[in-house]
Amino acid sequence: MPSTFPVFDPASPQAESIRDLFVQVLFISAVIFAIVSGLICMALVKFRSQETLPAQDFGSHKREIAWIVGPVIVVVWIAAISIKLILTVNALPPQYAKGESAGNSEVDIFVTGHQWWWEVEYAGSGIVSANEIHIPTGKKLRVKLQSDDVIHSFWVPQLSRKMDAIPGHENYIWLEADTPGVYQGRCAEYCGTQHAWMNFQVIAHDDSDFAAWQQQEEKVAPTPTTGQAAAGAELFMKLTCSQCHAISGTNAKEDFAPNLTHLAGRREIGAGAITYSPENLRTWLANPQAIKPGCKMPNFKLSDEHLDQLVAYLEILR
Repeated sequence: MPSTFPVFDPASPQAESIRDLFVQVLFISAVIFAIVSGLICMALVKFRSQETLPAQDFGSHKREIAWIVGPVIVVVWIAAISIKLILTVNALPPQYAKGESAGNSEVDIFVTGHQWWWEVEYAGSGIVSANEIHIPTGKKLRVKLQSDDVIHSFWVPQLSRKMDAIPGHENYIWLEADTPGVYQGRCAEYCGTQHAWMNFQVIAHDDSDFAAWQQQEEKVAPTPTTGQAAAGAELFMKLTCSQCHAISGTNAKEDFAPNLTHLAGRREIGAGAITYSPENLRTWLANPQAIKPGCKMPNFKLSDEHLDQLVAYLEILR
C-alpha cells in the first residue's frame, strides 16, 4: 500500500537525510516564528493602553552580540546538516574503491523520459521495460537520466531526491532501497497534457526474488502457434503496432513506444493510468484516448474480434 506521506516515510539513507534536513529546518523556523510572534504580541499587549511613547532604548552591545550569536549558530547548524545531506546523497557505494569515481561508463540503469512514460533499460543484461524499475535491496545503483522530448523530473520520494531529465543532457542519480517493497515515483516537472499520469514504480526485491525476476525478464517472448493468441500475434504485425512497440524474438523492433516483451507481468497500464488486468488492457486497446487523453497512441477503432485476439496475445507476454 502506498505511503500517504512518502517524504516522511523514507526507505533509503538518501531519503532519510532529506527528511531529517526538512524536519530540522522546519523546527528551527517554527522556534524563530514563535519567538518573533511572541515578542510582537507582548509589545501589543504591554504598550497598547499607553498614551505616551515608551522610553526609547538605543540598545546595548551585549544584546546586539546575543542577537548576532543566535542567528550565526542557526546558520552554521543548517549548513552542517546540509553538508551531511550532500555527502550522504553523493556517497559512492562499496562496489567502488574509495576515492575512485564511478565514471560515466559505470551505469546500472538507463531511464529515459518520454511524453508520457518512462523507458527503463538495465545495463549489461539487455532487459528493457517501461514504467517499472526493479532493484535489489541494500545495493546502491547508479541511474542515468535522459529525455527524448521535453524536460521531465524523476522523483521517488521514499528513495531519492528529484533529478531532471533534460533533452541533450545526461544526469545521474543514486537509487537504493533498504527493504523490499513498492515505491511510487512521479514526474515532478510539468511536461505536457498527461504530466499527471507519468508515474512509475520502483519495486525492491531481496536478492533471490530479484534474480528470479531478472531471469524471467531475460527470456524471449513466446510465439503462439494456435488459437486467438496466434491470430493476435499475426494481427499485431499486420497493424501499425510493430512500428511503435518492440517485442523480443519478433520482427517488432521499434522503441517509439513502451517495450511490450513482458507487458502482462507489469502492474499498470499507461504509466499508472489504470492497473493491469485483461479487462483493462482491452479497454485501453479499444480507445487509449478515453483513458489518457493526449497520449501518443491513437484510437485504431478495433473490432471486438480483433480486441479479443490482441488481448489473448499480449496476455501471454509475461
